[in-house]
This record gives sequence, C-alpha cells and structure tokens, in this order.
Amino acid sequence: MTSIKDIINLYDSVIRVADSNASKSKRAYGGYLRAVKGNLQECITEDIIQIAWNNLKGKKERIDINSQKIPIPIKPTYIDNITDKKVREYIQNNIKDYVYKLSVDKQVFIDGRFVMGIECKAYAENAMLKRILTDFHLLKTVHPNISCFLFQLESQLGGDYSKLPKTVYGSFSTHSIMSYFEDVDLHILTLLEGERDINKPIHKNFKPLKKNNIENAVKLLESYLKNYL
Repeated sequence: MTSIKDIINLYDSVIRVADSNASKSKRAYGGYLRAVKGNLQECITEDIIQIAWNNLKGKKERIDINSQKIPIPIKPTYIDNITDKKVREYIQNNIKDYVYKLSVDKQVFIDGRFVMGIECKAYAENAMLKRILTDFHLLKTVHPNISCFLFQLESQLGGDYSKLPKTVYGSFSTHSIMSYFEDVDLHILTLLEGERDINKPIHKNFKPLKKNNIENAVKLLESYLKNYL
C-alpha cells in the first residue's frame, strides 16, 4: 500500500529531474513538462484516494478508480425547440446516436456506483475552472449525487487558495464563476503553498510537498467516502 511518504518521494523524484529530462526529450520542452506535471498530479490523487479508502477499512474489491467516458444524452427539450421540422425529425429518428461522452481525471466508483469525480491539475486558473465546472455540470445530469473536486499542485485562482489556510475563503472571481453552476458543489484543494508564478516554475524553483498537506487531502476524501462503507 502506498504511503504518504511514498507520495512525497515520488513528487521529489519527478520534479527535481523534470527540467533536465525535458531538455533531453524529443518532445517540445513546454509540452513535456505539462504532461509530466499533469500525470504526476493524477498519480498523487489516485494514491490519496486509495489511502483514504484504506484508512476507512474499505474493501479493496469495492472501489474502482477510472476515467472511463460517460455518455451524456441530448436533452429532449432541446429537440422540442428545434424549429426546422426536418432536423427535429432526423434527430428523433436517430436519437440513440446523440450523446456526448466525457470524463474527469479520476472517477471513483463504489460497488459500481459513481460517487466521486476529481479533476487533477498541475495548476488551475479561472479559464480552466469554467471548463471543469461545465464538465461536472454535464456529469451531474446523469449522476446527480456525485461529489466534485479539483485537486491542484499549485493555484493560480487568486485569493487564498495557495495559502492553504484551515478555512479557505477563495477568490472573488472564482466564487463569482462558481455561482453560475449551482448544481456543482466544487471542493478545491491545493497541495503546494504559494501562488503559481510563471517566472518561477516548480521544476526550476522547487517547492516541497508537505506531509500535512497530503494528510488534509486524505481527511477531506475520508469525510466523503465514509458515507459508502
């Protein structure tokens, strides 16, 4: 079973060599680093989920973490409002094909029931947040009871998301955007202290991943996963 120490060691080993590896890669420097950090955050998040479930004594065979695409069907009211009769009838005659498939980075199923979605980001800013909220809004049309999370290494959302206080008040702009997605109660968790600085990226200016920050993430997930024991 992965431990919190293992997560910290993974983070340290990846970030400390990311710049050197990016310089040697055949892939574009910036693209390589974005992929490395994004994949790292997904790995860390899955480990945190597993630790939380294990701490609750949840059975391993009951939990499944995946990113499988979930079909979102076309809304009947949308079809009803199409003014062109031929288009409306064509869609109705082929209704089974009218779906949009999407997923978030880590989807948690307990006993086959979709209970939690977590979007993983190396960092998030408000333009990204709009996409995240839209995806969760669509998922909740077919799974209305899922809990929704954003786990980010760093924050570029403004406010106090990057200060990691006990009570997070957020930022003016982020709360304003979220207010238009009333069905999505998005929980935002940041793992590294200090607002993201594009001039001081963590692969050049190392930030430590602290044990208590991971512990807080584990406790947060425990508080939701315990409802499915």
